[in-house]
Amino acid sequence: MTILGRDTSERLVDCAAVRGFVERVCFKTGPPGLVGTELEWLVAFEDDPTDAVPIPLLRDLLDAVGPPPRGSSVTYEPGGQLELSSPAFPGATACWQALSEDAEHVRRPLAAAGIRLLPTAIDPHRPPRRQVVHPRYDAMAAYFASAGADSAEMGPVMMTSTAALQVNLDIGHDAADGTRRWRLLHTVGPTMVAAFANSPVHAGGDTGWKSGRQRVWQHLDQQRTAVPPGEDPVTAWADYVLDAPLMLERRESGDWTAQPGRTFRAWLEDDEQPTPDDLAVHMTTLFPPVRPRGWFEVRYLDAQPWRWWPVPVAVLTALLDDPVASAVAERACAGLDDWESAARDGLASPGLQDAALACFDAALPAMGRSAEDPALVALVRAFRDRYVSRGRSPADDPDDPDLEDS
Repeated sequence: MTILGRDTSERLVDCAAVRGFVERVCFKTGPPGLVGTELEWLVAFEDDPTDAVPIPLLRDLLDAVGPPPRGSSVTYEPGGQLELSSPAFPGATACWQALSEDAEHVRRPLAAAGIRLLPTAIDPHRPPRRQVVHPRYDAMAAYFASAGADSAEMGPVMMTSTAALQVNLDIGHDAADGTRRWRLLHTVGPTMVAAFANSPVHAGGDTGWKSGRQRVWQHLDQQRTAVPPGEDPVTAWADYVLDAPLMLERRESGDWTAQPGRTFRAWLEDDEQPTPDDLAVHMTTLFPPVRPRGWFEVRYLDAQPWRWWPVPVAVLTALLDDPVASAVAERACAGLDDWESAARDGLASPGLQDAALACFDAALPAMGRSAEDPALVALVRAFRDRYVSRGRSPADDPDDPDLEDS
């Protein structure tokens, strides 16, 4: 039976069933090599960046030019952020080339209408304002409002005033390779957060953080935003999913509600046991730095200025796929696990500039070994020289107009 899009023909009977779902669906293995990217942008009017750009206007402008030619999908976040999500492509170069074409396809009509894609990961001009009214987002807003003072303050900012660059990479050849890749993505995480920090100003004020966006995430409900603890990723993610409070439960009435503090584990113990669809919805409300979805969704990167967005895609792909680069990055970033310091202080945080240089200097020859486009290699090298070698990140160039459309 299906209720409001929810398949109720199958039930999850216990925690072992959840772990089986996680292993089968979230950590699906196979030969790696595919790369996808999601670009989010905050948008603003050129002549008045403090005014909200209505989503219907964005939709009309982009509908008029047709869908992106290389297959990316266009969606809109609750605050009016524009998201462009690429298909998976074989390697960083193919992803970069296709998504660049689609991004320009989107940028051009907006620019003609006097609308900018802001080169930062948190809204520098406006306080939070939600545009999208939907039961899911209503329930999410209500959850954050009831989850403590920090979540009540940061929840609306996260939903409406932040923008990320998400890199999607394969799980790995097999379970052992998946474990290695999971571990490495977390090991390099603080270093990558610092190197690509790009959100120092929010609503006209200095946040005091190189990555004000990460400040938002780190002050939300830690049961759904922190790194899942544990050595085995399947067990770690299954336990994380089971013990995170429910944000959404779909009801027959069409409402999305949840009892405060109730976990998915508790739902399993009720008479009306949840379905795989319920589990899948619950997992969409969990926001760790890396989320397994049948691929690894790397969520910890700030949105980048227009010129630089391909760089983190290329660097992470090289570090994960090339065994020599992986070993270098693992050693260089070992023990540098202070996510807060990385987001607040950037590459000035102790050890992170050296670690970032080691990662870039390992990624560049790895890109050569995998025959990435020389222009992409040159772009990574330019970022290294402009920022990493000087202990800086795009957060240190918040007003540089050359970074918007170059």
